[in-house]
Amino acid sequence: MRTVIRARVLTYRLTGASHSGVELHGFLSYLVHVAVTGKPYTIFGYKGKQVRDQIECSDVVKAFEAFSKNPRPGEVYNIGGRRDNAASVLECITMIEEIGGHKVDFSLGDNNRKSDHICYISNLAKLRRDYPDWDIRVSLKDILSQMIHAEEQKQAVATS
Repeated sequence: MRTVIRARVLTYRLTGASHSGVELHGFLSYLVHVAVTGKPYTIFGYKGKQVRDQIECSDVVKAFEAFSKNPRPGEVYNIGGRRDNAASVLECITMIEEIGGHKVDFSLGDNNRKSDHICYISNLAKLRRDYPDWDIRVSLKDILSQMIHAEEQKQAVATS
């Protein structure tokens, strides 16, 4: 007989170098894509001041591994980048320009996306309490650096 252990992990803004976002979903990878390719980018609402936290996929995998070693059936955990990995769209544009040297051609749209939040930062207190050896290892700047490098490599292959 097989035992199934269930817990719920709610992730928000999961990303990484292999993420392939589109205009209305996966904003960070899409933003990096348009920056590297020189395409225009539209910021939808809030004048670009909406804040999101980002978590690199390997950090989520590490959280799953920690849970599998010491399961807590029925628990619900939030997981995301927390405050250290949070930035507004405008701050992300600035970081992309600083890290990769890619100028982002952006415009401000008048309307925000439906159901969009002005600010979302994950509270990891419960996850960190139950799994104190787990922590975020990949910073937002490292995430962006990896994403820029991966997108540059992808474009180099596409144009060769």
